[in-house]
Amino acid sequence: MLDMPKAAIDIRKVTKIYPDMDGGTTLTALDQIDLSIKPGEFVSLIGPSGCGKTTLLKIIDGLIPYEDGQVLIDDVAIKGPGRERAVVFQSFALLPWRTVEENIYFGLELRGIKKQDCQETIDRYIRMVGLKGFEHRYPSQLSGGMQQRVGLARALAVDPRILLMDEPFGALDAQTRNLLQADLERIWQEDQKTVIFVTHAMDEAVFLSDKIVILSPRPGRVQEVIDVDLPRPRGDDIRTHPRFVELTNYIWETLRTMIVRQPEDER
Repeated sequence: MLDMPKAAIDIRKVTKIYPDMDGGTTLTALDQIDLSIKPGEFVSLIGPSGCGKTTLLKIIDGLIPYEDGQVLIDDVAIKGPGRERAVVFQSFALLPWRTVEENIYFGLELRGIKKQDCQETIDRYIRMVGLKGFEHRYPSQLSGGMQQRVGLARALAVDPRILLMDEPFGALDAQTRNLLQADLERIWQEDQKTVIFVTHAMDEAVFLSDKIVILSPRPGRVQEVIDVDLPRPRGDDIRTHPRFVELTNYIWETLRTMIVRQPEDER
């Protein structure tokens, strides 16, 4: 499979409004979002619950419409889902009747690629996510962390230019989560795809990101963009780096202040 050029993403004045199902007051989820993401950049979205992080991710993926603004990939406005984008969800979203190998093949199959023509690609990503020897296991035979590795391999196997990740490690225990963060950082180093990563965890955002975007309470607006000026590659030792601790504490204080100021009925 040929390596595709990395993609730049420009989000310009994007506003998303949800109608009230009873015909009453509408809900503004996102308000005038402006954000530029460079090719190959790893960007995390973080903010209070309900601030529109997942909504913004779905808009970038082309899954839901929006009322105002534009989302462009390499200066071309998106009009729906595209082959240059792939998503990794918090829920593992694996097909229970398919083995690890067959789940990873699924996205390639949808693109009309015969399995014999992409077996080398499947094998490569099985090795990359550390699942060699588990190719013929079913999801029910895997731990949660292993299932999420399959989801990541499935997304990577179609060679997307943009990887969209919606709290992919949120349902995992702390130990497994740290291990997968390290694996993702290592995998990203190999081809440095453009990544947008939604998380609630401050330390996770700092560990993985080049840039962290803090969204305000609903309606979500870009409150602040933080450059993570930590060296790469990043191992577990980076978590004790003074700058890592400083950034993590700063993000927590910023979010804590937002939550305290948030109206009681919006928490």
